[in-house]
Amino acid sequence: MKIRVYYEDTDAGGIVYHTNYIKYCERARSEYFFSRGMMPGEGDRYGFVVRKINADFLGSAKLGDLLDVRTSMPAFKKSSFRLLQEVYRGETKLFSMEVLLVYVEAGKPRRIPEALETILMDFSG
Repeated sequence: MKIRVYYEDTDAGGIVYHTNYIKYCERARSEYFFSRGMMPGEGDRYGFVVRKINADFLGSAKLGDLLDVRTSMPAFKKSSFRLLQEVYRGETKLFSMEVLLVYVEAGKPRRIPEALETILMDFSG
């Protein structure tokens, strides 16, 4: 997913503020569902929650840069999955994170429904 860096994304020096890389990855995950005519969750009924994030800040993006968020799925279990999300400017990797997401219904971890599992498998391709 392509993301343009705007003034609101930067600090006083025109460098992307560190938490925005995580936001960009969240947007890419949400857009994955939106592009398939789905919502990533439904309020407090069901959805995916972040269990763990491991992030590496490798470089800096600046105002006006066009970034690309690339996502793959290295691991899938019955109620959770791990994504590798990387942010690039051209071919230069600026940020990398692994995020563990857990499927919940009514606030409790549950098995990922088969229909969602099928959709999520596109991440591994």
